[in-house]
Parts: sequence; structure tokens; C-alpha cells
Amino acid sequence: MSTSTARKRVNPIRHILLFDPERFDNSRVDVIGCGAVGSRIAMEMAKLGVRNLHLWDGDCVESHNIANQLFTLTDIGRPKVEALAEAILAATGLESTAHHQRIESPVTLGSVVFLAVDTMAARRAIFKDCLHLKFTTQVVIDVRMGVEELRVYGFNPRSRAEVLAWEATLTNDAQTVESACGARTTVGATAGITACIAVHRFLQYYRRDVVRDPAFLQPPHFEQVMMLRPLITITRGV
Repeated sequence: MSTSTARKRVNPIRHILLFDPERFDNSRVDVIGCGAVGSRIAMEMAKLGVRNLHLWDGDCVESHNIANQLFTLTDIGRPKVEALAEAILAATGLESTAHHQRIESPVTLGSVVFLAVDTMAARRAIFKDCLHLKFTTQVVIDVRMGVEELRVYGFNPRSRAEVLAWEATLTNDAQTVESACGARTTVGATAGITACIAVHRFLQYYRRDVVRDPAFLQPPHFEQVMMLRPLITITRGV
């Protein structure tokens, strides 16, 4: 890489004490679902300096996506992952790997996986095919969002207790009203809050498991729930 190119990459000086990309090395991060929350998570991770970012989504950008997702009018008709990878490159100088597909069969995922998919059924299938009893993934961060409610879950896919606690939150899609990123009505501002909490959960994992910061020896709360009207925050451990 030339010196001029290196200067155009994201500079982590403002957050290097909290997250150092060099210490994270080239660890892989997968963002599965690049809609309202997933697109923002991917951009924030890239701005942290994460270099090995994989984006998964089988959809193309539609006009109604512009109101609450990280896309522009010129992206309409393009695969979401390609438009997002281009936006990330323009904003950070970092290249992402775009997978224009839904995960519907076993694939190898990275050390950190963000689940920002539309349905509970998709979560179950991805966990069964790609995460259960696999040793490549260290932490799964699952995000769900309605209009004025958000939930963020973080768990170790190799911990039976944590997996069972997470599985207990997976309701039947037919009975679920406005949950996850697939709710019929969503707000970009709520998506931004959800994405920031999810990325903060990643930073907690980094401080505890990568840097081994003594201040982060205790595991973070398994579940974080925020109601925006009225403002209520709930946290729960396993």
C-alpha cells in the first residue's frame, strides 16, 4: 500500500485507547443483514478500523429503504451489500467483502457475528447451520428493533447456558408483532440507537477477551432492552 493510500484510511487516533485495530489484527467480523440496523453497524465497525468486514444480504435497495437505512437515492436497484461496501470505502478507505445472498446453508463465519436479520426463523437457521458447535465465532450480537423498543443480545455460541438463554427469547414469527429489523414500521433514529448499543457490546467483548482489560473481567449483560416511550432501560444476565 502506498503512503498516499494509507493516509486515506480511517485514522483511529480518537478512539485508539478504547479500540486499537492493530491489536484486533485481521480478525473477521460478519454483519448478517444490511438493513436499518445492520447497515449502520457495518459503517460504525469500519470507522473503528475493522479491516476484515463481511457483509451479507440478498436484497437490493428499494425506494422505501432510504428513509431508515444507510443508503441514498442513487443506490436504488443496487444490491445492498455492494452499495454499503462502496459507502464504507468512501468513508473509511477500507474494503469490505460483499455477499449478495441470504445465508441458507452452512458457511464459515468470523470471530464476531452480528445478527440483524428479519425473522426469528432466520436466526434459528443461521445459528443451527453456522454457529452451533463451531469454534471460529467467539461472540454473537443479535439486534432486534421495533418503532420505540430495541433489544440487543450478546452471547458466546459455545456456552450452553448462554445459548439456552438466547434461544428462550426466540418467539414464533407468527406471534411476533413489530420485532427485529423487519418490522413494517421502523425509524432511522431508533435504528441508530440500536446499532450504537450493538457496537458498544462489541467494544466490551474486545476489552474483555482481546485486550484482557482488568476493568472488564465481568461479562456484560446478556440482554439489553430499551423502551423509548417512556424511556426505560432494562439489563439482564444469564
